[in-house]
Amino acid sequence: MTTQLAVRLPEDLIARLDALIPEKHSSRSEAIRRAIELYLFRVAWEHDAQQYERVPLTESELALADDPEAWSDTPRW
Repeated sequence: MTTQLAVRLPEDLIARLDALIPEKHSSRSEAIRRAIELYLFRVAWEHDAQQYERVPLTESELALADDPEAWSDTPRW
């Protein structure tokens, strides 16, 4: 399901967006949707990074990451 959303953008931003469409995307809508997805991913990543700064991994957690045997029971996706 999708919802239509109206936004106002500066003309120079629209011109830059339109220049990318034929090369990278099939429509303005697709390009804007992808930009929002990437922005939301980045915000989530920055949030995670802040949490790791606030509560760093313990020495045992870091050691687990370096031990290939510790990952042997992890499902192969």
